[in-house]
Amino acid sequence: MTASPFKRILWEPGPSRQGPFFSRLKGLLIGSPIPSARERQERVSVFVGLGAFASDAISSVAYATEEMLLVLVAFGAAAVAWGPAISGMIAALLAVVLISYYQTVHAYPAGGGAYNVARDNLGVYPALVAGAALVVDYILTVAVSVAAGIDAITSAAPALHEHRVALAIAAVVLLTLGNLRGVREAGWYFALPTYLFILSVLWLVGAGAMQLAEQGSTVSGGVAPTVSSETASVIGLWVIIRAFSAGSVALTGVEAIANAVPAFRDPAPRQAGIALICLGVILGTLFAGITVLTFGFGISPRPGETVLSQLGSAVFGSTLPYALLQTTTALVLLLAANTSFAGFPRLASLLGRDRFLPRQLAQLGDRLVFSNGIVILGVVAALLLVIFDADTHALIPLYAVGVFLAFTISQTGMVLRWHRRQGHGWRWRAVVSGIGALATGTVLLVIASAKFTHGAWMVLVVIPLLVWMFVSIHRHYEDAERQLRVDFTRPPHGFNHTVVVPISGINQPVLMALQYARSLSPRVRAVYVSLDAADTKQMQALWEQWNPGIDLVILEPSHPTVVTPLLEYVDVVKKERDNDLVTVVLPEFVPKRWWHHVLHNQTALLLKGALLFRKDVVVTDVRYHLDR
Repeated sequence: MTASPFKRILWEPGPSRQGPFFSRLKGLLIGSPIPSARERQERVSVFVGLGAFASDAISSVAYATEEMLLVLVAFGAAAVAWGPAISGMIAALLAVVLISYYQTVHAYPAGGGAYNVARDNLGVYPALVAGAALVVDYILTVAVSVAAGIDAITSAAPALHEHRVALAIAAVVLLTLGNLRGVREAGWYFALPTYLFILSVLWLVGAGAMQLAEQGSTVSGGVAPTVSSETASVIGLWVIIRAFSAGSVALTGVEAIANAVPAFRDPAPRQAGIALICLGVILGTLFAGITVLTFGFGISPRPGETVLSQLGSAVFGSTLPYALLQTTTALVLLLAANTSFAGFPRLASLLGRDRFLPRQLAQLGDRLVFSNGIVILGVVAALLLVIFDADTHALIPLYAVGVFLAFTISQTGMVLRWHRRQGHGWRWRAVVSGIGALATGTVLLVIASAKFTHGAWMVLVVIPLLVWMFVSIHRHYEDAERQLRVDFTRPPHGFNHTVVVPISGINQPVLMALQYARSLSPRVRAVYVSLDAADTKQMQALWEQWNPGIDLVILEPSHPTVVTPLLEYVDVVKKERDNDLVTVVLPEFVPKRWWHHVLHNQTALLLKGALLFRKDVVVTDVRYHLDR
């Protein structure tokens, strides 16, 4: 029996080789590494997952009704009277989208949401458009949520307003570090404020409903919600559609659970589906409750105070419950960004796995999260906050285009999936997804046209640029794979090469490098760049005295530079006909402390960088470590 040529070793990594200071700092900031075997234990329950992944969707009830009213109020009482009917349509759309994503969760348990649905049913380019739309949405969600949360803080403490950019960046850093600690641990951190906000709004809705019931009327100082056909013709369909589209921001974030199915405990699709159902019930209840109270108390948007704050004042007055409502609202708006930190790294990992983004994004970090994606999201969002001066009003016009584009593509893909498979109940499933695609597509067109001149054009430009970047990265990987492929029918051949050793004198690192070079090839040349006549003369004398049996080549450049003549000499050696390649051996010494590096020139580092793009040149470092 032939022995197997493979040896499998269960490798248990030893202690970190980082310095004690950096190890302690890393452990303090993100925790100790988690073994891969514990990956399933790090998944989250429905309770934690709902709080962590749905914070963006739930936080949208804080401003969705207000966004709808801002459009209606501009057209007078006749338009405002349409508010309850429009809110009902938004609630119906929410139900349709959630049902569609519930189907997606079970059809695509690997996660990925719109990207995977489009890849499977619509093709590569629609999938890349969906991926680009989600990337834009995730980045803008972090920027808008953090800016909104900082606005709430600076409104309570105006003295901090001039420091809002620094505060926003600090918030992004804290969110990044929190998510680097792992899904389960970060989930607990970010779930608590979400549930506190839910309880605060439920308290508001309950207390407000009791007050309205005691008054014996559903409307107090507001406009009656009944609408005549004459009213409809006066305000026009376009106003209704615009208000519907503005209020549909209540749907932003509902796709996050479908994108993060693998983060849930087994059976993950069932757990994620339960989380989606809970999200639908909570989101629908909060949105409907706030809308009913808004019309019941006759509240309309006004500068300097949100509709939710006005509701809190009307129901609670200046009491502790009102302060709790405002505090939890600010917290949930700030932490709504966590939805992106949960969704973006997983989407980036799928794009990296399919080679549309760098493959490093598909690798798990020490804490079993996609650390590279988390860091990239934090950096890009922070840059966006700096560019737009952490101004919520400057960022909001860019918001929501990406998410509704992803909604539309995802649900269109699900329609084609049900039609192609035609399993049990496929017709009603396709109808639900089709209605959702039609409605979200309409919202997308309205938002894109209404906000085009206010900045939405940038998103419509960025998405095609991202798709172009994805395609370029994919082509690079395909080209690299083609050129790196091994032809096993052709045996490898040996190399004839000359070894070039740049030296600056005769010392221990140079001695080690020359000994190493002689072990590689009998053809070794030491190369010395003459910058000073006296030093060169001394070098020649020492070389003759030492007599190592190696040729010494002295280069005399016309300008006082070391790197350029060495590069030119390597090119000369390459042209020698019996050389397949040239090996450059660099002597280098490593000092005791990291900061000692700044006290020495970095000629070896410069040479390595310059030779990186030289074809048929091999660069080897021979390091001599100074005693510690």
